[in-house]
Amino acid sequence: MKSIKDTNFKGRKALVRVDFNVPMDENKKITDDTRIRESLPTIEKLLNDGAAVILMAHFGRPKKGGFEPELTLQPVAEYLAQVLGRPVQFTQSLLGEGKAEEMAAELKAGEVMLLENIRFYPGETKGDEALAKQLAQLGDCYVNDAFGAAHREHSSTATIAKFFPNDKYFGLLMENEVVNLEKLMHNAPRPFTAIIGGSKVSSKIGILENLIDKVDNMIIIGGMRYTFTKALGGKIGNSICEDDKMDLALELMKKMEAHGVKYYLPVDSVIGDKFGNDANTQIVPSGEVPDGWESMDCGPESCKAIRDIIMASKTILWNGPAGVFELSTFAKGTNHIAQSVADACKQGCFAAVGGGDSVAAVKQMGLADQMSYVSTGGGAMLEYLEGKVLPGIKAIQD
Repeated sequence: MKSIKDTNFKGRKALVRVDFNVPMDENKKITDDTRIRESLPTIEKLLNDGAAVILMAHFGRPKKGGFEPELTLQPVAEYLAQVLGRPVQFTQSLLGEGKAEEMAAELKAGEVMLLENIRFYPGETKGDEALAKQLAQLGDCYVNDAFGAAHREHSSTATIAKFFPNDKYFGLLMENEVVNLEKLMHNAPRPFTAIIGGSKVSSKIGILENLIDKVDNMIIIGGMRYTFTKALGGKIGNSICEDDKMDLALELMKKMEAHGVKYYLPVDSVIGDKFGNDANTQIVPSGEVPDGWESMDCGPESCKAIRDIIMASKTILWNGPAGVFELSTFAKGTNHIAQSVADACKQGCFAAVGGGDSVAAVKQMGLADQMSYVSTGGGAMLEYLEGKVLPGIKAIQD
């Protein structure tokens, strides 16, 4: 793996792709700066070497092509200057207008510049070679530190690497993600437990199938478990279910049995008569949800059983919540898993957490720093765990 750790960048102009697609409130205040903070070690390593650093990032999904004021990266540039403790040069003018090129050409060692939202160029998401060449002319080496965008074959994440055949590197965040995911997929201490949740089986088929020959235990939680419960003949009321995936659910269970994987479906559920914190609730066996009621969380028996499996594990992968955790009434199951995984880590277990909702849950509970590894890339991590080749990684390794 070609890492920046092994190179000195003194006197170089480093073009760095970062993932600054961070959540903001209506006043353009950043509400979660994790992705920015996770990129700091890479930026600081380059600056300490004596490099000039030109950052590329995207924000949101621009639709028009060209500048869109509501999706400018200016608030990110201002925030980055605060956390870096040094000025960050920024212009809202785009490449081709002269200003950005001029600033990049004049950037000196120890200085930082952030380009405007890279998705303002329609060619970015198409992997356009002309745009990649235009970007490549700004620097003399390329560093990809945007794991959250590594599954995209875009100009700034993949195509650009062609223009730096001998000068392309993984940033420290990207390297950390790849090292931890490789450990998970090829070198995990046993017993290995995967906890997979989310609302739909269809979005997790790839990960379930790719993990069958790697794990000892598979815990299936969230709304997707009701496709399994119904396939087994259970009554699920108004709970979410993909009827067209029930045969697949049965097939997956057969495959797990054939590979000696113990799978666990929660035995009881917290159900509600409507979607809201003020819903009437009751606890019922998972396959006995009355009509008009919907399962919203794991019940106490399930939480206890899941904790027992977690505490007996040496490796844990958690992707997806146990229920509708954004409603506090139905957050107990997800919070219980988060605490159990943190407790297992204290015993020396290696635990990886990925996917927006699971990551949000461990952060909400203040447990993120107790996990072995929290991924910054939801979609990218999912595709990696499905066994797909990520274009952003392949471009550096080629």
